[in-house]
Amino acid sequence: MTDVTRILSAIEGDDPSASAELLPLVYDELRRLATRELRSESSGHSIQPTALVHQAYVRLVDQSNPPLWNHRGHFYAAAAEAMRRILVEHARRKQTLKRGGDRKRLPFDANRAEGPRPDPDLLKLDEALTRLATERPRLARLVSLRYFAGLTLDQAAKSLQVSRRTAERDWTYAKVWLLEAMRSER
Repeated sequence: MTDVTRILSAIEGDDPSASAELLPLVYDELRRLATRELRSESSGHSIQPTALVHQAYVRLVDQSNPPLWNHRGHFYAAAAEAMRRILVEHARRKQTLKRGGDRKRLPFDANRAEGPRPDPDLLKLDEALTRLATERPRLARLVSLRYFAGLTLDQAAKSLQVSRRTAERDWTYAKVWLLEAMRSER
């Protein structure tokens, strides 16, 4: 049993000091996930990786009914889902008129060679992923593990307890399904 798994079990057993022990062990990995996730967002994002990690961590361990995490991969999947929800909430807040949602951000230097990165529509992805979760929950979990948690196909297959080949088929199907769902929302 790894230290993380032992501490996760202690958190489930209502050990008050366990959550303080967990953060140093998982912080670097959560920070890497947050940095990767924010790189796929539009430039000029006002939330920083550290803030995203801390908000996700608080949501995971400061709950009145702590969830039962079976293993380390399950914890990271939950962390990825928490980060996704935080980013979606942040995107929704930014789109409100009160926060200037009708205004377009312009880069400071319009002549720079690389130009701004494409802005994936996180809200459309979230809506499509929510619909996919109602129709095919395992596929939605696979997408969350791959896209939000950054797991490899082998790691995601192990976390979902399916074969690599099943995960490959599911990944191919889910990508096409989400692309079509996002295109039809335009």
